[in-house]
Amino acid sequence: MPATLEHERYCAEIIDQTRLFRDVLDSTPLDARVPSCPEWTMRDLAVHLGDGHRWAGEIVRTRAASAVPLDSVPGRGGPARVSDASADAAALDAWLAESAQLVSDELRIAGPEAAVWTFLPQGRTGFWARRRTHETLVHRADAALAAGSGFDADHALAADCIDEWLDIVASEEAKDHRPALRTLAERAGETLHLHATDTGADLEAEWLITLGEEGISWRRSHEKAPVALRGPVVDVLRVFFRRLPPTSDRVEVLGDTGLLDFWLERVSFA
Repeated sequence: MPATLEHERYCAEIIDQTRLFRDVLDSTPLDARVPSCPEWTMRDLAVHLGDGHRWAGEIVRTRAASAVPLDSVPGRGGPARVSDASADAAALDAWLAESAQLVSDELRIAGPEAAVWTFLPQGRTGFWARRRTHETLVHRADAALAAGSGFDADHALAADCIDEWLDIVASEEAKDHRPALRTLAERAGETLHLHATDTGADLEAEWLITLGEEGISWRRSHEKAPVALRGPVVDVLRVFFRRLPPTSDRVEVLGDTGLLDFWLERVSFA
């Protein structure tokens, strides 16, 4: 499905979502563990996010026709650690802010249609604007879990995040990278329904996902399915990305819970 937001909106969201991530980082110890990424600390999560921004920024800046080696990206890895905790946190915060500004600036200069390497067939800079926006949004949910703080997002942005990940999951490239996606064919012909309950006529955020022999297909639609996940769009997003358990009282699962579990085990965000 084409992006539902404008290129300029994505460029702005990269900075805004990174700022919100940095706000959580500012009040959380850098050695705090991230429950949804249990091998990572908050520092690891921040460096991963900043490295991703810089990597995408370098792809866009150079109009790369193939993947840029991460080792060649200027500034990767974050600032060197220092013994003073306050100075260490300040340096990481500044590096992360710079990383977001860098990729946003490069994307604005390039516009959405410049030809570059992407890991899906789109081959346009607009792919990276959308990808870095939603990567940051989901990792902001990770940071909120580590901090024990609340998480919220604009409804249209959250819905577009679900759209984008469904596009990725449906691709042949994703199945090559993550073979577990091919096992979705075990339940070919079955469908799942996602239903955001807090959006109005200006944003009909419902999805029907169909499992097939060759992969998945999906559309925005209000249709019956063997299992439905219902709740506020941000909570549907969090369950969809396994940042909230489907047993949470913030959402409602109707029907075949085993089918939902089967889906979530194979398509989790990594």
